[in-house]
Amino acid sequence: MPQSLAFDAVVRRFRDVAPAVDFCSLRVVDERTDLISVSRDVLESCGREADVGAMVTVHHRGGIGYAGTPDLSASGLRRALATAQQWAEATAGNAVTDFSAVQMPAPSGEYESPVTHPWESLTLAERVELVLSLSRALHPHEAIVDWGVSLWSIRSQSLYVTADGGRVMQTEHIVSPDMHVVAHKDGRSQRRSFGGRGLSQQGGLEVLDRVAFTERGPRLAEEALALLDAPNCPTDRRCVLLAPDQMMLQIHESIGHPLELDRILGDERNYAGTSFVTLDMFGSYRYGSELLDVTFDPGRSGQLASYGFDAEGAQASKQFIIRGGVLERPLGSVISSKRAGLAGVANARASSWNRAPIDRMANLNLEAGTSSLDELIARVERGVLMRTNTSWSIDDSRNKFQFGCEWGQLIEDGALTHVVRNPNYRGRSATFWRNLIGVGGPETLEVKGTPYCGKGEPNQIIRVGHASPFCLFRDVAVFGGA
Repeated sequence: MPQSLAFDAVVRRFRDVAPAVDFCSLRVVDERTDLISVSRDVLESCGREADVGAMVTVHHRGGIGYAGTPDLSASGLRRALATAQQWAEATAGNAVTDFSAVQMPAPSGEYESPVTHPWESLTLAERVELVLSLSRALHPHEAIVDWGVSLWSIRSQSLYVTADGGRVMQTEHIVSPDMHVVAHKDGRSQRRSFGGRGLSQQGGLEVLDRVAFTERGPRLAEEALALLDAPNCPTDRRCVLLAPDQMMLQIHESIGHPLELDRILGDERNYAGTSFVTLDMFGSYRYGSELLDVTFDPGRSGQLASYGFDAEGAQASKQFIIRGGVLERPLGSVISSKRAGLAGVANARASSWNRAPIDRMANLNLEAGTSSLDELIARVERGVLMRTNTSWSIDDSRNKFQFGCEWGQLIEDGALTHVVRNPNYRGRSATFWRNLIGVGGPETLEVKGTPYCGKGEPNQIIRVGHASPFCLFRDVAVFGGA
């Protein structure tokens, strides 16, 4: 039976059994994943998973209730709705806001990731051979002691409907490639990786061409070998030039999480911390230098967290979060924005059918500037270029941080010079971005995406996109690792 007909049948059952309440919605998710993983030229994993279920939401008499179910029959939906209604009645008068006063969207539309080379256009045998061939190119020297390659494909279909006629159908096609090598000599090991937390994008197998994945193996091995003989990163204060694959982490931890509105309102306090940002900062607080422009942009084609509507039916659109360094709006969904009295964005998101939506990043991007990479390097008298995150630590208010990278290269008198290993830097979100003195142009911008952003209780691991150019910061504390 075609998938669309299966969804239509669920919608009919839901509307037949929906209770007479202030608001009622259904979100059905059908997610299929394929994984091919090779370690040291040996096929380790070649599996497929399917996960299907639904979440119902009820607002009634000022309260709110949720219930998830894998049973999409009429009786299964009826039981879930009864449970959600019981929770709504139990929370009435005790909830963080009066949910009867929140006007929920009545959406209508569709979204699907653009795909030019479908995952299924290669047979399973061809996909396995592709991964094996990439693995064989990763160990040209005996000092390479570990290596691996994986390809992960996700097709996620979701249908959101409301009892009063709203309907949104969305389909995401995702490919996430990853490779790594580990070099070892004289008791010292160094790792270089390409992908994983960085290369996930929407699309088909054309994602591999977009990121030049099949060409990267030999260079990755060369860099790991070079790190073995490199000196440790110096410890002092100097300029730091961050590549896009490290900017992804910097944006994520010290802009994205601090600006999630439910966190600012205190909802994450007992689990993943609060935020140094307060409600009165929006509209006036200088988050960064005048070069800092950050946008929430779920409409960017091919980026990992692109969508047309969020999990509560709000239509997505590009919005400036920080403009000219000034904080403009939070990452707050319809309900959180009503609670705070601030304009937000369409970012109510859930990791699965069995999780309620909460305020999450989606595509959070740092807009390109005007400088070429050569111009950024030429401005630096003493600095370090850092690539590829390897460690991260940030305090409970998302302020003080310490991040480490796989690859470092000194910048001396306007030129790239010696490779250094174990480069690290530290700072404070509240002041770090004010030291932004150079932003790369569009030709330096790279689209990145991570499938592993954790938040919420119970925990939700969600997919997030970040695009950024190279960025130059002054007066940063840098140091070497062990």
